Amino acid sequence: MKMPKEKPVYKRVLLKLSGESLLGDQSFGIDVKAAQSIAQEIKELSALGVQVAIMIGAGNIFRGIKGHQVGIDRVSADYMGMLATIMNGIALQDIMNKEGISVRLVSAIEVRAVAEPFIGRKVIRYLEEGKVVIFSSGIGSPYFTTDTAAAMRALEIDAEVILKATKVDGVYSSDPVIDKNAKRYKKIKYLDVLKKNLKIMDATAVSLCKDNGLAIIVFNIRKRGNIKKVVLGMDVGTKIY
Repeated sequence: MKMPKEKPVYKRVLLKLSGESLLGDQSFGIDVKAAQSIAQEIKELSALGVQVAIMIGAGNIFRGIKGHQVGIDRVSADYMGMLATIMNGIALQDIMNKEGISVRLVSAIEVRAVAEPFIGRKVIRYLEEGKVVIFSSGIGSPYFTTDTAAAMRALEIDAEVILKATKVDGVYSSDPVIDKNAKRYKKIKYLDVLKKNLKIMDATAVSLCKDNGLAIIVFNIRKRGNIKKVVLGMDVGTKIY
């Protein structure tokens, strides 16, 4: 008996992938097995006809705000963080290519030897052709986090949702590591995230999504299969709306 084809609820998504997602069990750098697992999940989405763009972070290599805290000029530290995202993008592109995925690496900072510049219409065409697009270097400007960059790029490419990949199961009323009674929200409004100061994304990113009606789904990337479950509309993580 032929099984019915799984039907995704989203056609075009932007996956916000932190640098920590590539750490695996390491404390620094890139765990190839962790990256391969993510690549395989993205391949499954492509097989369902889902168009996938990725905004990559760099917390596994260098975080701009941390650099500033130890004495590096904020602008310089932020540019260092952007360059680190390009390194992650190159690695993820290579790993995804080896999984048989057609990928384009795009950078907001000009580094033509390794990545294309961001041109919105070209990126949309790549997605329509079934290619995965990796965004690196945020939006190319200091003082903007990759969360805010993810929101901006998602709007520019007409993504239907931002999938915020984290190491927790969703948005909680308090830190679930510290508070055993912390409650996970299945759904929560943008305003409540801002009012309660729930630091799952920075306030600028949440406000930008709120003003433009762009939903965010926060979920645990470390549980294999969660990306697909989210795209299929299953009860995974927390939806911010």
